[in-house]
Amino acid sequence: MSVYEQRREGLYDWMAQEGIYMVMVEDREGRRDPSLRWLSGQPGDALLFLCVERCSFLVPWDINIAILHAEADFLLPYAEFGRQPFAALRGAAERLKLPKGSRIEIPSTTSYPRFLNYVEEFPDFDIICREGGVWAELEQRRAVKDEGEIMLYRKISALTDEVINMVEKNVQSGKLKTETDVALFIDAECRKMGCEGTGFETIAAGPARSFGIHAFPAYTGEAFGGSGLSILDFGLKYAGYTSDVTMTFAREPLSKPQEKMLSLTEKAYSLALSMVKSGLPARNLGIAVSSYFGRNKKTIPHDLGHGIGLQPHEAPSLRIRADNEWLLEPGMVIAIEPGLYDPNHGGCRLENDILITENGAEVLTNSRIVRL
Repeated sequence: MSVYEQRREGLYDWMAQEGIYMVMVEDREGRRDPSLRWLSGQPGDALLFLCVERCSFLVPWDINIAILHAEADFLLPYAEFGRQPFAALRGAAERLKLPKGSRIEIPSTTSYPRFLNYVEEFPDFDIICREGGVWAELEQRRAVKDEGEIMLYRKISALTDEVINMVEKNVQSGKLKTETDVALFIDAECRKMGCEGTGFETIAAGPARSFGIHAFPAYTGEAFGGSGLSILDFGLKYAGYTSDVTMTFAREPLSKPQEKMLSLTEKAYSLALSMVKSGLPARNLGIAVSSYFGRNKKTIPHDLGHGIGLQPHEAPSLRIRADNEWLLEPGMVIAIEPGLYDPNHGGCRLENDILITENGAEVLTNSRIVRL
């Protein structure tokens, strides 16, 4: 049994308990859901129908890519259904022989008018669109990585460390002079390593622009690695999964406020890392770091971190909001990223990827604050 079949088997059991006969997973332009890839191996642009009778039906936009990458019991191109989701759902219901009155759950991101269209189009079925439900179940399952995913993360992390080392060396030597130099270098090198590309748009902000949490634009022709603080936030995408790290480059001369920001950020990172353990409420990490910065009259203007996987931001969240009920579990991979930002002195952030284990934290990447 393949890993995709194993994942679907677990979801079929949940569907049976919930009384859901069929689930529709949709990944297409404007409506992305990486659960499609997690359940079938299809990189994207497809509809996936899962029937509680343990059948899967994939409807890809590109049939050639699906034949190469995907695993499903039935496979038909989207063109067979006029590239219409209603027609594809009707075709899946016929091929999978859904009994009348069956409960079909469609994506929770479906708009209310579109949900009404589904209800009108399929009067013989009970169309369900809700918060939680199968989407919350998939979020929980994807948050805890399996053995294969953990092996992938060790591979991705090793590749990311190679790029970290190359960037540091080339910034240090002056070969990478601008934000654009750095961003394009990362994209080129990771593809040479067999990556699918970067996990998200690289943020390279030199001393003139590092005061922003996420600089806009993400990178320009401005100088990078000059006097002051420069921030580099990037990730590598390999086999669908992404890393997420942030380096800060600090070049003399530095002001006292800049030195303080660097010191506080490093200490906040160490504090969070020391707290990581299975069973800990995820929000406690954010609360501890926010309190630490507060005692030093500083404020972290963003969440301390987040889970990573097929998306650069996914469960669990480390946000401090009271409705964050996530507990850290072995198998979760999170990014911890304390940072401080000042319009006059620039910004600094330190971010690494962490695997939660039975014994605490395993630091997967070696991002750092680099003094030039």
